[in-house]
Amino acid sequence: MSRIDHFQNPNAPRANSVVPSVTAVVRNAGGELLLIHKTDNDLWALPGGGHEIGESVGETVVREVREETGIEVEIEAVTGLYTNPEHVIEYDDGEVRQQFSICFRARPVGGSLRTSSESKEVRWIAPADLDKLDIHPSMRLRIDHGLDDSRTALYVG
Repeated sequence: MSRIDHFQNPNAPRANSVVPSVTAVVRNAGGELLLIHKTDNDLWALPGGGHEIGESVGETVVREVREETGIEVEIEAVTGLYTNPEHVIEYDDGEVRQQFSICFRARPVGGSLRTSSESKEVRWIAPADLDKLDIHPSMRLRIDHGLDDSRTALYVG
């Protein structure tokens, strides 16, 4: 399913749903950031996705990172909560979702890079190389916040 991210666009369609979701800022021992090249909008992004009934939000983070990248993670902290009503995501099935995303910092504890149906590329990227990638402004904000070690809150799973 394809999607269009509308960010501070006065002509964006009105939201008709809200789905809690997560993203994860995962850095390896060399300081590189785990990013995916998404299949639905052709942009680079943090791994993440929707929260499902029956799981804790921490379990959502671990599952989504594993599903999209092949990397197993352990959560370290919450780095941000993003609920901007001026950021809506329009899907080709008619859903227009208002953003509701909790961003976590996590560390890799196993696995190996692989793609999925949601990620056509998965790479470790040096923070200095982020400007070379096509990243949505709202995702770049999460990345910048997640890379700022002073922006942490305790996570209790």
